[in-house]
Amino acid sequence: MQNAPGALLIIDQQQGIRGLDKPRNNPDAERHMAALMARWRAAGWPLVHIRHISREAHSVFAPGQPGALFQPEFMPMEREQVLEKNVPDAFINSGLEHWLRVRGLDALVIVGVASENSVEATARSAGNLGFATTVVADACYTFAKTDFAGRPRSAEEVHDMAMANLQGEYARVLSTCELLANWPTP
Repeated sequence: MQNAPGALLIIDQQQGIRGLDKPRNNPDAERHMAALMARWRAAGWPLVHIRHISREAHSVFAPGQPGALFQPEFMPMEREQVLEKNVPDAFINSGLEHWLRVRGLDALVIVGVASENSVEATARSAGNLGFATTVVADACYTFAKTDFAGRPRSAEEVHDMAMANLQGEYARVLSTCELLANWPTP
């Protein structure tokens, strides 16, 4: 097995996220995630699916709701790890850090949704815990929202600020092409 660029974390690619009726960025994010997932699978590199399970009974991500299920194209394979989280940060009460450490994995590649929420929270913790962390900007996406001052912000603005928050201090931020250029097809 060729050395991996890190364990690939695919965050919250669940059916419920598709139901959000808000403008979003990176319309090709799922295509980029799927390309990365295919590369990891072909190489036999570690792949972790993170699933948000809400503690709120009426949430689309509540246990037993269709929205909590993985999107069909991101269905984990039997040999891939699935971890559940109840908060944005995938390291909190999920066993993720332990799973990585016992396998000697010290690098992570993070993709998924939402850029400023679960992706950013997880990447910050990963960096703070000493993992060499890469966030693949075009394999993450988010939605438009209103900022603290009440100004509407586009999904692209929200995403770009999240990537800026991470770059250099918590993670290295790359595109799918930049990441894959360093790891040839197995």
